[in-house]
Amino acid sequence: MELHDIWFVVIAFLWTGYFFLEGFDFGIGVLTKLLARDRVEKRVLINTIGPVWDGNEVWLLTAGGATFAAFPDWYATLFSGFYLPLLAILVCLIVRGVAFEYRAKRPEEKWQRNWEQAIFWTSLIPAFLWGVAFANIVRGLRIDASKEYVGTLLDLLNPFALLGGLVTLTLFTFHGTVFAALKTVGDIRVRARKLALTLGAVTVVLSLAFLGWLQASRGDGTSLVAMAVAAMALVGAVGAIRAGREGWSFALSGVAIAAAVSMLFLTLFPNVMPSSLSPEWSLTVSNSASSPYTLKIMTWCAAIAAPLVMLYQGWTYWVFRKRIGTQHIADAAH
Repeated sequence: MELHDIWFVVIAFLWTGYFFLEGFDFGIGVLTKLLARDRVEKRVLINTIGPVWDGNEVWLLTAGGATFAAFPDWYATLFSGFYLPLLAILVCLIVRGVAFEYRAKRPEEKWQRNWEQAIFWTSLIPAFLWGVAFANIVRGLRIDASKEYVGTLLDLLNPFALLGGLVTLTLFTFHGTVFAALKTVGDIRVRARKLALTLGAVTVVLSLAFLGWLQASRGDGTSLVAMAVAAMALVGAVGAIRAGREGWSFALSGVAIAAAVSMLFLTLFPNVMPSSLSPEWSLTVSNSASSPYTLKIMTWCAAIAAPLVMLYQGWTYWVFRKRIGTQHIADAAH
């Protein structure tokens, strides 16, 4: 295996980590409308991800930076072709971060309610758009011989991509609902478990439809294995939450996300952005990669820094592992 193949795997791992971690806090943001009955319960949900949401986004920055350094042509074509969707995601992430930080800066109800609206929409929109983006990548794009995207925005809004967006939206929301049940106590925990059953059933149907479509069009034996793992893990997550085993359900929903992302990258390799105009114009791990020396330096840096960052983030989750409820909100106690 050459260095560009290794970095393809590394980037797949980074996107898997991002969707696993950011997936549940996107879900929590959506749940501020679907699950919370009042503003105290919204505070409970927001507090479950308060210490970790910004650390989760580091995975996105790392994935983007690694793509830029290891596969500059992939990065250039991706960000030019998906300029408007990625700009929308970036704006949402900025507003979402501001909303988390500024929501409690003033006591007025209107002020806090507006920021809570922002948290909901800036969680829902990226959760949908990421699915649209990755579905288009594996489906193939209108890339010409100059490695440039020559399609339009409407080309990205095809049925396969829209289904992919619905899958990531429902999958992340289900993942977040299980996380809410795992991290809360009292009535909100009970309602989170009930909502997870409904969302889980919808997610299973949509995910099987999307992954089955992908397997039929571009899959092989290895992607079929990944699809089977994703399907079994997702069904197992629904069964575990029905049995009241939130920890197992959260782990299994995470496995489902990891297996689904793995399937996407397995159907891509050795391409990174297939061309729907001509297979010869596709971007591959070899024709879009940086020089071997650049990849070698990156490998040494990643080998030293990545374990330290992961250990620190794991320690953060351990410190903030306890459940919370409305009784832990200071204003509600009075």
